[in-house]
Amino acid sequence: MARAIIAGTGALPGLLLKAGPAHLVVFDGVEIKAHGTPVIPARFEQLGRLFTRLREEGIDELCLAGAMTRPQFDPSALDAETMELMPRLMAALAQGDDGLLCSIIALLEDQGFTVRAAHELRPDLVLDEGVLTGIPTDRQQVDAARARAVLEALGPLDVGQGAVAAAGQMLGIETLQGTDAMLNFVARGRTDMGGVFVKRPKPGQDLRVDMPVIGPETVRAVARAGLDGIEVAAGGVLLLDRRAVLAEAETHDVAIWATP
Repeated sequence: MARAIIAGTGALPGLLLKAGPAHLVVFDGVEIKAHGTPVIPARFEQLGRLFTRLREEGIDELCLAGAMTRPQFDPSALDAETMELMPRLMAALAQGDDGLLCSIIALLEDQGFTVRAAHELRPDLVLDEGVLTGIPTDRQQVDAARARAVLEALGPLDVGQGAVAAAGQMLGIETLQGTDAMLNFVARGRTDMGGVFVKRPKPGQDLRVDMPVIGPETVRAVARAGLDGIEVAAGGVLLLDRRAVLAEAETHDVAIWATP
């Protein structure tokens, strides 16, 4: 099987290239270092052309990796196949993130491609149950349980993958703006009470796309927000650059652990 990685921003596409040979599909507006990897340029308005190119390259396996913004379509640039798909695409864009991504998977599968998850290609990036660094305190465990309960309650509404709690109170819930925006919001009201950032997939989420990730910048953002703990879902979160994450956690005295 020949593989292509549909690349968004961030470190994940580059990490997946280490799993074996692959092409990179790079849409307009996405900046990524290819490091000699074959690149297939793409536009959302010309999906028909993209599908044809993928088949010409013998690619039958796709992996979506990295952050991408919702596309804006230029009607004048639509190719014939994309024009036929527009009702389906517009219906998908009207959904929440999880619904949109499930629709994308269904579209790619209808075109005959197999969609693989990032953790299938790099299972070593997945955090297993247990403590990665630090020793979670009773207070941190209470805060984590509070944030986790809120995420589980909001899961059916397709809201977000992250939440922050401190002293038993909710300080932030991730929405469309993403984790960074939420942590920046928490940082603006920073206190010395500590607190825990919880990152988990939404209940029932298809982990072939948008699997939650944490990396060294996550730890720095958590520290800037005055928090001292990160809890993630065991088997459901990717860890980008383990060595750098551990170094940042030690520098900022942030405990990191994974629970079922």
